[in-house]
Amino acid sequence: MGNCLHPVETSFSLDKNETEWLMDLWNYSYEENAYDFPDNYSVGAAAPCRSCNLLDSSSLPFFILTSVLGMLASGAVLFAILKPLFHWQICPSWPVLAQLAVGSALFSMAVPILAPGFNTVHSTGLCYLGYWVWYTSAFAQALLIGCYACLNPRVNIGQIRGLTLGLTVALWGAAGLLGLPVTLASDVYNDLCTLASNKDLEALKSAHSAICFTIFTVFPLALLAANGLKKALSKESGPWVSVLWVWFIFWWPHGMVLLFDALVRSQIVLLPSCPSQQILDVMLNLAEVLAVLHCVATPLVLALFCHQTTRRSLVSLSPTARQSSPTDAFAGKC
Repeated sequence: MGNCLHPVETSFSLDKNETEWLMDLWNYSYEENAYDFPDNYSVGAAAPCRSCNLLDSSSLPFFILTSVLGMLASGAVLFAILKPLFHWQICPSWPVLAQLAVGSALFSMAVPILAPGFNTVHSTGLCYLGYWVWYTSAFAQALLIGCYACLNPRVNIGQIRGLTLGLTVALWGAAGLLGLPVTLASDVYNDLCTLASNKDLEALKSAHSAICFTIFTVFPLALLAANGLKKALSKESGPWVSVLWVWFIFWWPHGMVLLFDALVRSQIVLLPSCPSQQILDVMLNLAEVLAVLHCVATPLVLALFCHQTTRRSLVSLSPTARQSSPTDAFAGKC
């Protein structure tokens, strides 16, 4: 993906930045006045810092393939969970798993909207919708996994309809609100849906970076810390660690890199050289690629989780109980 033979500016430099303005001033001064420079003067040192963009129009097949695979995999898992022959009793937490599959499917649908290369389909409204669905679905999945890990050891949230409905509305509503800053900070530039570089929107972009860092990076670390402290201080178990936590691996770097980039843009952290900026730009692209791949991995994780919990619940039953009542065999917990 990407073409390093023709470097481009980073995705955050959408307007004429300070470096470009200085270069225009340089060209004007050079035409109007003839200056003598030292022999060891390097024009390259004064040139704007340009990065190799890994996610340009050549990466469009990756986004399309990932989107299609994500929608197919999520749809298959969702169909398997919601079909009438699925034994819901064996996995009472199926509403949470179904919502995770829905979130993955929504993200897969939003991938083509933000993919570089679709130059003819972008509009401001579609750009807003793409960013909002992209991050709302991601935030909702993170909150669902965290809430499930915290509540399931004590209360089986899938067996209480009122609790399940209340959590669904609350978590998706919160995710929708958390996705508003990046939605309002997005815009269409050169037929590409991206974040605007307007200084008036800098606060929204900083808020979005802080939200991503909190949800994708701090939140899973807090769950792990709570689980460790709970086990160390008492015999009770803390947040339930399961294979669903693999989901955070795909988004953890995204939160880290976005926060660091926000610190650089706000000049709180100063990069020592142009190669440092180029490395940061590459890390931003790689973190985005890893985040996009989650829509393919999430359905596989859900299928593995259902297989593990179903097998564990059946094994926990005695042979007598299995023979006496086939329906009771599906009373295990996820």
